[in-house]
Parts: sequence; C-alpha cells; structure tokens
Amino acid sequence: MSTIESPLLGQTLRRPPSNLEAEQALLGALLANNKAFERVSEFLEQDHFADPVHGRIFEAIRRRIESGQLADAVTLRGEFEHSGLLEEVGGTAYLAQLLAATVGIINAGEYGRAVHDAWVRRQLIELGEVVVNRAFGSEPEMAGPAQIEAAEQALYDLATRGTPGGGFLTFERALAEAILGAERAFKRTGHVSGLATGLRDLDAKTGGLHPSDLVVLAGRPGMGKTALATRIAAGAAHTLLADAGGEQRKGAVAVFSLEMSAEQLATRVLAEQARISGDRIRRGDIGQRDFDRFVSVSREIGNLPIEIDDTPAITLSALRTRARRLKRTRGLELIVIDYLQLMRPAAGTHPESRVLEISQVTQGLKAIAKELSVPVLALAQLSRAVEGREDKRPQLSDLRESGTIEQDADSVMFIYRDEYYLAQRAPKQMAFDSEERFLEATEKWQRDMERVHNRAELFLAKQRHGPTGKIDLFFEAEFTRFADLDLHHGDVAG
Repeated sequence: MSTIESPLLGQTLRRPPSNLEAEQALLGALLANNKAFERVSEFLEQDHFADPVHGRIFEAIRRRIESGQLADAVTLRGEFEHSGLLEEVGGTAYLAQLLAATVGIINAGEYGRAVHDAWVRRQLIELGEVVVNRAFGSEPEMAGPAQIEAAEQALYDLATRGTPGGGFLTFERALAEAILGAERAFKRTGHVSGLATGLRDLDAKTGGLHPSDLVVLAGRPGMGKTALATRIAAGAAHTLLADAGGEQRKGAVAVFSLEMSAEQLATRVLAEQARISGDRIRRGDIGQRDFDRFVSVSREIGNLPIEIDDTPAITLSALRTRARRLKRTRGLELIVIDYLQLMRPAAGTHPESRVLEISQVTQGLKAIAKELSVPVLALAQLSRAVEGREDKRPQLSDLRESGTIEQDADSVMFIYRDEYYLAQRAPKQMAFDSEERFLEATEKWQRDMERVHNRAELFLAKQRHGPTGKIDLFFEAEFTRFADLDLHHGDVAG
C-alpha cells in the first residue's frame, strides 16, 4: 500500500492497495501465451483489476480465448480499433509495453493471486467504511444487531466470491472416500453409514443422516414435527456419545429453535426420556417419585452434546455464522431448524414475495449443509390445503406453494397421525335419526381409534440417494414421544 504526505491535512493519506506491476506482468503473460489463462480463469474477473484499462484488456482476452480465438497484441489491436477503444487502452504502444513486461507464463497464477489479493483488500476497506458509516448513523433505520448481521453477510459474500481453490477431485480420490463410507457402515451396528437417529426403521431406510444433505420434515400443526425432530436430535446426540465411548467428543448437534425457548425444548426432551407428561411438569402436578426420576434422568442426559439457539426469526446469515463458529470451536455433526418458515433470508435482502423469500432460505440452508459438510434437518409447515382433502396424508405437491423446498431438499419426509383427525370426527348423537345408528357409528369409531391409537406414519416422499416409502412409528401423545413401533413396551434406547 502506498502513502503520500499531505501538508494540508498534516497527516499521511493511504492509497487503496493495488499491484499494477503484477497486473501488467499477468496481461503480458496472457498475451504471450493464451494457455496461461487457465491458471487464473477460475477466480479472476475484470473488476479485480485496480486499473480499469487493465480490466478492459483482461476482459477482451477472456472473451476471445473462451470463444476459441487467438488473443495477442495484433488481434486485440484490431478488436479495440473496431470498437473505438484503442486509445482508451493506451494504443498499440501500451499493448507492446505489456508484452515487454512479461516475466514468464509459469508465474501467471502467482500474478493473478496478487491481483486478486489486492482487490480483496480494497473490498475490505470499502466494507469497513460502510460499517463505520452505518455505526455513525448513515442508515438510522438499521439497529445495531442488524448492522452486525449485514456486516457478517458482506464478509461471507466476499470470502466466497471468486476465492482461489476448489476444482476437480480425481475419481480415484472420490472412490477412496466412497470406500471409507462403506467401511463405516459395515463396522457400525445396524450398518448405518451416516449419523444414526436412534429410530431403527428410519435409519434402515436412509442409512442415517448424511453430510451435506438438506432433509426437510414437513407436516400440519399437531402432527408432532417438533417432537420427532427433538427425538432425532437426541438420538443423534446419543450416537455421538456412544461412538466416543461415553466420553465427550468433538462434535455437537445444533438446534435452532425459532418457536420454543431453550427451556421448553429441554423440558420436552426430559419429558420424553423420563416418560413424564410435560404438561404435568409445567403445572407442578407430579409427586416426589416422578420428580426424583425427572432429576435422575436429567443427570443421565446432561452430557448430551446438544447446543440450543432459541433466537426468534433468526436470519440465514446469523445462522451460518453461529454454525461456522460452533464447528470451529466444538465441532458440528448435525443442524436442526424448527422451523424454516420462521427464518428470514440474509440481512439486507428484500425478496419480492414470500415464496421467493422461502426459496432463498432453503437454497441457503442447502449451501450451509455443503459448506460445513453436515446434515441439516429443517422442519416445514404445510399449508391448509391438506385439510380440504378427504385423505389428509401430505403429498409432495403440498410443498409447491413453499418456494423451492422440494427441489432444494435431498430428502423430504412427512409426518402424519390419523388419530389426530379421527379424534375430531367422533359421532354426535344429533346427527343420527336413531339411537341404534348412533351406537353403531360410535362402536365403529372406537374400533378405528383403537386401530390408530399411538401410531404415526412417516412418509419418506423423496430421497435422492435411496428408496422412498412409509415408516410406521409409535407415538405417545402424553410424553410427545416417538419410538420404533415394536419397542414401545419398554424404554427405548437413545
């Protein structure tokens, strides 16, 4: 970075960082040998150059090379003459000067990274000025926390735009990763390659929760979405403890609870594990024996690696920042979000419609799953359209009003309980013209209620990497507790 003395201000003024020598050397290398373009094409763009003239020359070189044409001093001269820009880029003499600045095409990648690094530094300066000006009140409508989120989002966007890196992975390396995954599944009890949920039939169908996958669990209110998500989070946490031999290990389950407080969520986990009614716990309607069990179970599960964030209406950028921080400090194995319609897109964005807003959220969650290489389980609320059908079991078409959830998700699951709807259809005597018919209808209704009592259906409607189908689960409404259907008579292992 260069500086100049200002006698008028009595202080040193700093110029934005640039590396004009690297820009010239890079352009000379590209003009001398177009193959050098491959070394910078993935991350370098026209606006990365500090000198706008250099940016125009780079863009002309890029355009010709990508269209299969030769880009050298002669062809560029003809192109600039034809467009009337030759004098603006310094004329023929400057193109020749660039060729003379060539040090060697082997260094083109280094020159490109130097140009990109200077651009990143200039962007950081601009971003810092925006942050300072906002803090001084240039945008008074933005509260302090919103300014922090906007700054974090801007930093994230800068970090991911055109960053050198990435690229192809050899098939041999990909095969080695696949073999490691298969080996993990072979050695683990139940042959689950991903993170086990503790629900045997679900794990058998999915192989567990897999890194980089966005899994959507949807349903109408009253179906038990939060209870099932809590069960999966606790089951995954138990799996992490079991894999570590009961010791705390580097890896946690992050639960973003946008609707319930952390205390309410913890109470629900306790009620499920201790098999004590959460409603009775809240009202204090429990005896000494139940309270002792409650405390005992709380000690048993107190070391579960679960982290809860109950920030309401959390933004996508804030969730990403907190998840990245948790992965860096403690490790992260699973993200659970309850629920995605309560989330807001990144701070500073203003989607034109609610559907577009939900689309931005789901696309962002999928990006977070890939970036952090962890499964993301997001709950989703279904529209009232389900209630208008005779068969109220959800379908993938019920997600169409909710942006791109179906397209972005790797797996979509629907939770449904027939008992919930059947209970609302209890026969009423006034609807029958005789006592006999009312009693017949009541007996039939009672038989139907016994058939569906404590039963739930989990429909795996979409799975990119495996089969779809129905999974029958056991559900105790009193304890909001899900379990495998054939294990409900005893305590279910987490």
